[in-house]
Amino acid sequence: MAGKKIDTRSLGLDIGLAFSKWLTGAENLHYGYWDGLEVCAANFGTAQEAYTDLLFERLPDRPCRILDIGGGAGETARKLIALGHQVEIVIPSAFLAARCRENAPEAVVHEATFQNAQVQGPFDVCVFSESFQYIPLDIGMAKCLTLLAPKGRIVIADCFRSAQFQSDAVKATVGGGHAIAAFRARTETLGLEVSQEIDITTQVAPSIDLEQGLFNVMGYATRRVDEELDRQRPRLRRFGHWMLRRLIGPRKRARLDQRLNQQSRNAAHFAANNTYLMLVLTRG
Repeated sequence: MAGKKIDTRSLGLDIGLAFSKWLTGAENLHYGYWDGLEVCAANFGTAQEAYTDLLFERLPDRPCRILDIGGGAGETARKLIALGHQVEIVIPSAFLAARCRENAPEAVVHEATFQNAQVQGPFDVCVFSESFQYIPLDIGMAKCLTLLAPKGRIVIADCFRSAQFQSDAVKATVGGGHAIAAFRARTETLGLEVSQEIDITTQVAPSIDLEQGLFNVMGYATRRVDEELDRQRPRLRRFGHWMLRRLIGPRKRARLDQRLNQQSRNAAHFAANNTYLMLVLTRG
């Protein structure tokens, strides 16, 4: 009987969340806000807290019913509940849904994509915290409008592709999301008004440098092992390289090398290709 396929996404999330909790004490998956902070690993938790504080400033100053769309590991929901809000989470990953139930037990968790989630409004706020880019542009805001109270709002904190975004056929362009021009056209079509907008591209971009530094450490470890195998077990090394070429195509190998051994994914590259916004949208 063939073995079950390894769930590499859940495995990666598990490792990523464990590292985040070890480094910062919380299972956050979002960028940090580096306004006035020294960019170093020791400050990453503080930068993520500053990001959350900035996001929460986009919320009404009263207890609300909030739909957290793509709620990560439930850290944001936990903080919202502590502030007196009622929170429901929509999350498609079974692994992350389990973490949400652990970290925010008072929240209602819907394990589904936002497109398929069976949630009942009205909500005062629909929040996308680095999840908006994963939902089709023609669905996300339109579905929110069916769930919002008459004076409700959509809060978005996410990355958008700027007009200068340069896609590469081999190496990955750091960042992404919906094209900013297409997003603005969609908001206009839906009759939504941008009541608040702040551009924090330069303040979140240093998170990329920290992430790349971590991958470079992993790359260094991999190279050292490879060098030792070349000296001590050359036949085993040649077999390992042959297997790698069989299992991973040239494009994926190039991107893996970019991740582990290069520094082309950096803050400057991110800022040149992306616009990171925090927005509040209301009915016009």
